[in-house]
Amino acid sequence: MDHRDWYCFQPKLFSSSGASIGCTPTSMQAKMVSRRIAQETFDAAVRENIEEFVMGPEEAVKEAVEQFESQGVDLSNIVKMAPKVSADGPQEPTHDILQTLSDLQESVATSRLQEVSAHLTRFCDQCKQDKAYHFLAAQKGAYPIIFTAWKLATAGDQGLLLQSLNALSVLTDGQPDLLDTQGLQLLVATLTQNADEANLTCSGIRCVRHACLKHEQNRQDLVKAGVLPLLTGAIAHHGHHADVVREACWALRVMTFDDDIRVPFGHAHNHAKMIVQENKGLKVLIEATKAFLDNPGILSELCGTLSRLAIRNEFCQEVVDLGGLSILVSLLADFSDHQELVKQVLSTLRAIAGNDDVKDAIVHAGGTESIVAAMTQHLTCPQVCEQSCAALCFLALRKPDNSRIIVEGGGAVAALQAMKAHPQKAGVQKQACMLIRNLVAHSQAFSKPILDLGAEALIVQARSAHRDCEDVAKAALRDLGCHVEFQELWTGQRGNLAP
Repeated sequence: MDHRDWYCFQPKLFSSSGASIGCTPTSMQAKMVSRRIAQETFDAAVRENIEEFVMGPEEAVKEAVEQFESQGVDLSNIVKMAPKVSADGPQEPTHDILQTLSDLQESVATSRLQEVSAHLTRFCDQCKQDKAYHFLAAQKGAYPIIFTAWKLATAGDQGLLLQSLNALSVLTDGQPDLLDTQGLQLLVATLTQNADEANLTCSGIRCVRHACLKHEQNRQDLVKAGVLPLLTGAIAHHGHHADVVREACWALRVMTFDDDIRVPFGHAHNHAKMIVQENKGLKVLIEATKAFLDNPGILSELCGTLSRLAIRNEFCQEVVDLGGLSILVSLLADFSDHQELVKQVLSTLRAIAGNDDVKDAIVHAGGTESIVAAMTQHLTCPQVCEQSCAALCFLALRKPDNSRIIVEGGGAVAALQAMKAHPQKAGVQKQACMLIRNLVAHSQAFSKPILDLGAEALIVQARSAHRDCEDVAKAALRDLGCHVEFQELWTGQRGNLAP
């Protein structure tokens, strides 16, 4: 059988979630991009290349990869190993990860803890070398083996417990479906019982993050099991431990995601409310920034998490009341060279500016000058430009006095420069158009100065280049006093209907 004749070969395929599915020649073309093959299918194709086409082992692997990829097969879950060839012909490849699993299972069954520890370490090392290893391991029953080792470790061996959590973290990365109800309960219990241990807490929270990313049911189940106070508590309790704070911030943000396409809607908003109202999330995060004023990486994580939680009017005001605004403005000035931190601070300012009172507080604190300075300094970074325009856009919304301060401070000039610098970035173009519109909507005196800067041509260009900019570009042109045609889609009147 020539595996290159794909539609005749019809190997066992897997959906993007890992479930086995049937395949027919007609459905293959329609769903090619999301298909995966089993490890055994790939190994068989490599062996066939050696036996039928007299290729060397390395060439056989390369040929198999090229053939499968040319037909749209995702090989990210495949271990691409050449089989050994002996006098008896090519041997089935012995994948190291499967041998490790076999050794681990035997050691766990006989409770030989030192061997279990060594095998867990080897498992983690192998999975880090090639991500395909942990896909293969999951298919071959790694989760129940690691879960059993984890239960053994809960008897009091903290070293083994840490290794078990590390192995679970590696295994569930990209495979959140593996965590079952027992694992979820044991994970919460492990975090609760070892709250004082920074390394165990860090590894356990990483497991939470991996289990919740793109998995709404795990998120909801973990929240019901009480994981949110464990996450905020970890930041408060280990406030000087960078790794714990980073992992806890990541996990908190994941709890506010709505990224699982398998469910019609998630509980992201409710989770964010619970983090703030029931677990004092805003206070915990703002207090934590004070311990890392020399660490822009951790500050970025903290600010990024704050921006995900400022979802209600009163939450935005709470950030100001807790001293968060002064910290954010200071960070923009003190870490102006750190692009990632600047981007996250701008995102947070954008989020809290949804509150009209906070808009004024940001302006009075010198926020507009800092935002314009950040956009000017990082004009080559589209993300910074987009977030800067968005933040200024919110500050100008329904606020003529703020619009005046923004224009006089060079905000309109900076926004138009951003449009010139990133003509292909729809996000930059859209936010800049919205900013221009808000600046002139209640302050027509700014229209001519902004038009004199070349705004009309840039907005027209954005409108023609990006479909997402159609409505906002029209609104900006209209409020600038430019000619723009609006299509009336429906007049609200009933026409004559033929009988």
